[in-house]
Amino acid sequence: MTTILVTGGTGTLGRLVTERLRAGGHEVRVLSRHSEPYAVDLRQGGIVLDTALAGVDTVVHCATTQRGGDERSAANLIAAARRAGVAHLVYISIVGVDRVPLGYYRSKFAVEKLVEESGLGWTVLRATQFHDLVVQVLQTLAKVPVVVLPAHAADQPVEVAEVADRLAELAVGEPAGRVPDLGGPEVRTFESLARAYLGATGRRRAVVNVPLAGKTYRAFREGGHLAPEHAVGKGTFEEYLTVRYGGGVDGRRG
Repeated sequence: MTTILVTGGTGTLGRLVTERLRAGGHEVRVLSRHSEPYAVDLRQGGIVLDTALAGVDTVVHCATTQRGGDERSAANLIAAARRAGVAHLVYISIVGVDRVPLGYYRSKFAVEKLVEESGLGWTVLRATQFHDLVVQVLQTLAKVPVVVLPAHAADQPVEVAEVADRLAELAVGEPAGRVPDLGGPEVRTFESLARAYLGATGRRRAVVNVPLAGKTYRAFREGGHLAPEHAVGKGTFEEYLTVRYGGGVDGRRG
C-alpha cells in the first residue's frame, strides 16, 4: 500500500478523503496548520513539511483559503515534494476557475498551472460547489427578513462525500492530468435553492432577485461555473437538507 499525505486533512473535504484512504489500507499523513505531528502553515513551509513528505508516494492537496496565499502554499508544497521524490500530486480545483474572474478562482487556476508545471506526476479534478458551501451562503443571506439573490444565476451543488470518493480513487491511481469535471446532479436557480433551504429550516423569508453588474456576475449568470455535461453526482440538494435538518413536514426539522 502507498503512503499518502493529505493537506487540509482536517477540513470538510480532506477529512473525508483521509477516512476513505485509510479504509483502503493506505498509510495516510494529515497535514494542517494545527494537527500534530505535521502542523504546518504551507505559506511558510519549513522543516516539518519536509518531515511530513519523507517517504510519501502521493500528495492530495486539499488545503485552501479564501484569505490569500494559495499560490505561495502550492509553491512551497511542490518544492518540498520534489525534494522528497513524491511521484504523484493530486489537486482539487473548482469548475470555472478559467472562466470566472473572481479573485479566489484566479488563484485556484494559478495553482493548477503550478501543479501542471511542477515536474511531478499530477492529476487535477475540478468540482462544482459543495452543498455545505451553498448552505453557508444561504444561512448568511437569511439572517435578514428579505433574502436578496443575484437574478438569472444558477448553481450545481455536489455532495462533498462524492468528491472525496473520486479524489481517493484518483490518489491510488496513476497520474492522469486534468480529469473530467465532477458536477452535482442538477443545475438549479439560486431562488430554487434558497426556497428549498428556507423550507427545510422552517424559516419564512421574502425572496428577491436583483440584477447585478460586473464581469464576475456576468460570468456566473452565463454559467461559467457550471458543468451540466458532467452532472455525475448523485446526491441532490434536498437529500442533503433532509440529512442535515431532518425530514419533518415539508422538509422542516422533525
